[in-house]
Amino acid sequence: MYTNMAISIATWANSIADTFQKCFIKEDRYKLMLSGLVVTIQVSILAVILGLLIGFVVALCNMSKNKILKLFGKVYTDIIRGTPSVTQLMIIYFVIFASVHWDKWIIAAIAFGINSGAYVSEIIRAGILSVDKGQTEAGRSLGLNGVQTMMGIVVPQAAKNILPALCNEFITIIKETAIVGYVGLMDIQKAGDFIKSATYIPYMPLLGTAVIYFVLIKLLTIVFSKLETRLRMSEAR
Repeated sequence: MYTNMAISIATWANSIADTFQKCFIKEDRYKLMLSGLVVTIQVSILAVILGLLIGFVVALCNMSKNKILKLFGKVYTDIIRGTPSVTQLMIIYFVIFASVHWDKWIIAAIAFGINSGAYVSEIIRAGILSVDKGQTEAGRSLGLNGVQTMMGIVVPQAAKNILPALCNEFITIIKETAIVGYVGLMDIQKAGDFIKSATYIPYMPLLGTAVIYFVLIKLLTIVFSKLETRLRMSEAR
């Protein structure tokens, strides 16, 4: 009985190893996954930077007393949050930037940055509103104008409050980039699909894709957790 079980396990292990070899080692297909990982990271980092910049501007618009700026912020947020990210990506790539000869990953990052900006704006707005009004009054009493008070007193305090939410947004962007294959980019997901089509083996490329995403996001989660812990320690001092 034990001999038959051992043989079955050995056969199963050999089958898995053979499948792994066909999917990733043969014809250096693992390089597709590595290049896809680079594309995913590139798009995500640029999208996060753009999302922060756009989100900060839109948050200020939403909090402005100027009716035009406030209307712009509301319309932008409603449209972006009310439409699928894949639709936004395709509109930006095939319509808005159709005649622009930029690298595909840059256009994709712009699309995700615009999408992320709507969510980041609400995160930043909530963070700014969480700072006690007394801080603003204290800044103005010291002779600072509105901009100086906002940038020198309110924003630094709000940044600590919104950091966890911003980290979650970064992780969300990484997972959302799995749709860049719609515009012909070879990211992690698209590389896995290509291997699946070439080998006619569905489960191994999909599992490989899932593992890469999981490891990447887990590493980021650990880094963000340590950063948040350090910020809390600085507050305790």
